[in-house]
Amino acid sequence: METVRFTDTLTMDRIIHGHWRLKDWKLSKEDLLKFVESVRDIGVRTIDTADIYGGYSCEEAFGDALKLKKGLREELIIITKCGIMVPCENRPEIKSHHYDNTRKHILKSAERSLKNLGTDYLDLLLIHRPSPFMDPAEVSEAFRELFQSGKVRNFGVSNFKPSQFDLLSSSVDFPLVTNQVEISPLHLNVFQDGTMDNIMMRRTYPMAWSPLAGGDIFSGNGEREKNVRSALLAIGEKYGEHRLDTLVYAFLLSHPAKILPIVGSGKIERIQNAIDAQKIRLNSEEWLTVYKASLGKSLP
Repeated sequence: METVRFTDTLTMDRIIHGHWRLKDWKLSKEDLLKFVESVRDIGVRTIDTADIYGGYSCEEAFGDALKLKKGLREELIIITKCGIMVPCENRPEIKSHHYDNTRKHILKSAERSLKNLGTDYLDLLLIHRPSPFMDPAEVSEAFRELFQSGKVRNFGVSNFKPSQFDLLSSSVDFPLVTNQVEISPLHLNVFQDGTMDNIMMRRTYPMAWSPLAGGDIFSGNGEREKNVRSALLAIGEKYGEHRLDTLVYAFLLSHPAKILPIVGSGKIERIQNAIDAQKIRLNSEEWLTVYKASLGKSLP
């Protein structure tokens, strides 16, 4: 498994296992433990979750599984996120959908994540969404307190535009190590709005959520989806690869920004397909062929 070193305390796998749909897998805590161990055994030790996933239930379900195997947590890199507030059964005190990036909420959410996961530290904590009402000084203060207490070792953001990333970076005491953003052959905005440029300029690495475009890569019936599939499969002929998802992951992994795709599947074979993509490196012409197929036009 390829890895990327972010800081002295954070090295992540190029392929990350995502727990957004963990509750949909309908696994007992014993079966989830076996699955996490199976994922680890094929080389993926980095897990991405968030407080809000599964109606604020996925962290706890993951934690319940980890508690069954002493020492397993130390073998994993755990990422979680905070800041999105949505009314639901598990959070009756929340009255409306909004964002809360205040110091008080970040500290409270981190403490709850630690409890849910059954751990005394988080490898990486992300602000899940930027808020128009965000006070960078409050975020910075919360990060400082969590770092100094040893409860969170690294910090980053998710879904931030370059200006938002720069604003928060100007206030925090240490570098934001990543920006987790949507990237797929059907979602190329980060290559066009300065987000990827900003990430690379800062010498950090992006995490990619929804790399398969929510399944549209497989099932989308539009001209764009068909053109992207055709381009990927044609390139795959050269490499003897016909698995569409593997070719999508190869497209992402080949970019010089060292994109880290998040694979949110409860099937071990799907995760293996992503791992196998590391064997393929698209050159610039091949990569841009897929890019052009998605744009629906030639390059300038």
